[in-house]
Amino acid sequence: MLMTAPMLSPKDFEFPAIMLSGVVDHGMYLHFKNCLSTAPQQGLVVVELATLGGDPEIARLMGEDIRFHSELYPDRRLVFLGRTAVYSAGATFMSFFATENRYLTRGTRLMIHERVITKNIQLAGPLSTCIATLKATLNEIESSIAIQNEGFANLILGSQVTMEQLLQRAPENWYMEANEAQALGLIAAVL
Repeated sequence: MLMTAPMLSPKDFEFPAIMLSGVVDHGMYLHFKNCLSTAPQQGLVVVELATLGGDPEIARLMGEDIRFHSELYPDRRLVFLGRTAVYSAGATFMSFFATENRYLTRGTRLMIHERVITKNIQLAGPLSTCIATLKATLNEIESSIAIQNEGFANLILGSQVTMEQLLQRAPENWYMEANEAQALGLIAAVL
């Protein structure tokens, strides 16, 4: 039988232990890591985020810290609170929290999209070297798609959204309001 965590009330979010806003980058990660290291090791720990996006690998790094610390301190409940905008890398970070531990404030928008690459490929030299350069870029793209889809799978786990739907909407930047995210089962509640 699957145990679910109790639903939280707005009062539970009054004093977030970790407050993040702005671009998901190394600076945010350092602030996050510092706050996480001083957060209580038991009880409720709220991680609040507002972001227009940023580096997806930094979001994954922060998410892995959430996963690791959830296992390290089982008496602690790490909960995500998205405010105003949770775009791109913010949604990636949110995907590391169990659905029952995801909350958004009223009017918050989520934006989910595919990873983006900008790359110029210059071919020069022996033909076999040119093939290797092209294959390396193709491998990079395929690996990035696999990582992206792992995150998508975590985001939609237990929701009404299928991977097919997500993969259809993501290339066009899928924006959704907090109530829609709740109706689709992507979050526990709207505050």
